[in-house]
Amino acid sequence: MRGILKSFSLIINYKTFIVTFLSIVSTYFCYRLNLVASFPDMLVGVAIVFPVVFSIGSAYNRRENALQRLADFKGHAIALYYATRDWTTDKSSDLPQRTRELITELFRLMRDMLAERKMEHWHDNEVKLYQLFSRLSSYTMEMRGLGVQSGEISRVSQYVSKMIIAFDNMKVIHNYRTPVTLRAYSKVFIYVFPIIYGPYFANSFNTYSPQLVYVMPILYSFILVSLDNIQDHLENPYDNVGEDDIDINAEATDRLLD
Repeated sequence: MRGILKSFSLIINYKTFIVTFLSIVSTYFCYRLNLVASFPDMLVGVAIVFPVVFSIGSAYNRRENALQRLADFKGHAIALYYATRDWTTDKSSDLPQRTRELITELFRLMRDMLAERKMEHWHDNEVKLYQLFSRLSSYTMEMRGLGVQSGEISRVSQYVSKMIIAFDNMKVIHNYRTPVTLRAYSKVFIYVFPIIYGPYFANSFNTYSPQLVYVMPILYSFILVSLDNIQDHLENPYDNVGEDDIDINAEATDRLLD
């Protein structure tokens, strides 16, 4: 039950009630002033619902792509650790432990970067992250002195390369999202539409019973603002705000490296 209430609290918030209140006020005054009109219902679908649903689908596909890139990053990181642990002939080396600590540090820094809403520290953190990648690459060269052949070292170097590519893909998903102009267009119409459609809702006063005359503006407001809230939560899959966000759990990955 708590999970359902939490989900509703994410899509129905203060914006929903503000727009609902304004749409009811608009409907009331339009009815009192006899400002009634029969606007086409198709306008709602073409001008608002279709762009918003398209944005939600695009954001969802971007989240799925981010999950795939995270799996690539995690899989190659674990394979790299196993290589330093199992491929060497000298089992007394501390290389596996240092690799494990470095991979955990990589995950933590990447998690903090992607969850950051403001970009003011992004460049500095990205430099730190690539310094960690550089250290990880140098660890692969240490394997040569521990009995690992050149062919295997080349393969391990590819693991590092694929981790960098996976991170860069996740960075692109973080920095480039739904077009700003499309989001601005959707938000303007979503919040204005229930208000300017007051004459349309007022026109239904003669169709519905007095107890139901405000149902239409309430439903329109709840549906449209809820769709916008869903889009907002899916827009950044790393910010740990929505229930569908991606959890980059550095500690869980560290527990797997045994």
